[in-house]
Amino acid sequence: MTGHDTQLLIITVCGILLLIALITSKLHMHPLVALLIVSVGVGLASGLNLDKIAESIENGAGSTLGETGLTVALGAMLGKLLADSGASERIASVILRGSGHKSLPWLMALAAFIIGIPMFFEVGLIMLLPLIFTVAKKLEVHGSVKGSPYIAIGIPVIAALATMHGMVPPHPGPLIAISAFHANLSMTMIYGFICAVPAVVLAGPIYSKFITPTMTVKPDKDLLDQYSPQTETNNDTPSIPITTAFAAILIPVLMMLLHAVAGTFFSEKSVFYKVAAFVGNPVIAMLIGVLAAIIMLGYARGTNTKTIRDSLGTSLKPIAGILLIIAGGGAFGEVLKDSGVGDAIVHLASGFSLSAITLGWVVAALLSVSTGSATVGIVGSTSLLAPLVAADPSINTALLTVAVGSGSLFFNYANHGGFWLVKESFGMSMGETFKTITIVQSIVGLVGLAMTLLLNFIVG
Repeated sequence: MTGHDTQLLIITVCGILLLIALITSKLHMHPLVALLIVSVGVGLASGLNLDKIAESIENGAGSTLGETGLTVALGAMLGKLLADSGASERIASVILRGSGHKSLPWLMALAAFIIGIPMFFEVGLIMLLPLIFTVAKKLEVHGSVKGSPYIAIGIPVIAALATMHGMVPPHPGPLIAISAFHANLSMTMIYGFICAVPAVVLAGPIYSKFITPTMTVKPDKDLLDQYSPQTETNNDTPSIPITTAFAAILIPVLMMLLHAVAGTFFSEKSVFYKVAAFVGNPVIAMLIGVLAAIIMLGYARGTNTKTIRDSLGTSLKPIAGILLIIAGGGAFGEVLKDSGVGDAIVHLASGFSLSAITLGWVVAALLSVSTGSATVGIVGSTSLLAPLVAADPSINTALLTVAVGSGSLFFNYANHGGFWLVKESFGMSMGETFKTITIVQSIVGLVGLAMTLLLNFIVG
């Protein structure tokens, strides 16, 4: 590790500390502005030329919005349709019926665990926000939870979605590692599920029970009203059948699951795979979901077409700021990546004397933390370890894949888009967001490491 590498790591740490100071100090700077200021500062301090800094900011913001912006926007539309039609209310009533408040975090974790199998973290969260807010609001009215019911219900969902996103195929991260290590897909999925269950349990319902009494988080009123409106459904409008309510939320999930199944059992050259890959693309799947919801929850119930259009337009207003802040996080992450922080981390980790599984986890974690991208963490660690795997056939590549995926989840913070999505969706401060998604994903990552090491010891 060179002196330049050390300098880059110091600059990164200082940049994150400056970001926190700008947002939380008396300046109370808007996160988007703070992220852009820090991005420019880190770029200058790391030696990037002015043109490159501007290019990195534009590319980072653009690629982040390209990956998540459309899906989040379509998810907001779907959530608005679910809320306005009473579908989210119906689903919440079914979940609450016969369930005590103590079992609700477990039920929500299970729902997110299943939905998270094919879905990206951001897409899954925006899809489940109407359900989270509706259930939490009912708990708030009944006063059955000490502390914030939004945290009690939200943390298990965040834990389950994050775990599935990083540790279990067919998510892109694990698939990248499977390809690089030539790991067995079926065994990787089995190990991934085995490691995911205790990670979700500890980081979800159990941590939620511990942290909820200490927090008073409540989402912004506009967003809360959008996903869980105060007004009751018009009595002249037919109530939503529960099968229709569930179908509306599961259609995009099934589209993405179809893509996952096709990728596992069919050749990429087959017609079925190509069709499944198209309809299972997050943007296309969400578009299909929105169109289906417009028909099932709107047209079929006699809702005025102008009312539907106005509702869809209104749904975008509360999330516009969230999308721009996520874009700012992407810009910050891109500047860090272009400044060479990732290479500095690889140089640092290559000097460690660790087992392949531990080394893969450490490198993925360090790269993810420093660059704000779990994918960069996985790609960087697989590139570093691929020669080692090729030279040592005794390495359990399926477990190594799960370890790398769990490492990429560790310590999700200010340069990650998911951090800002959680922060703004739940109306939290920087400190509160740290206590939720950052700690939750850190628990998931550490449990993933512990489980892969244990399984590696057992299977030999």
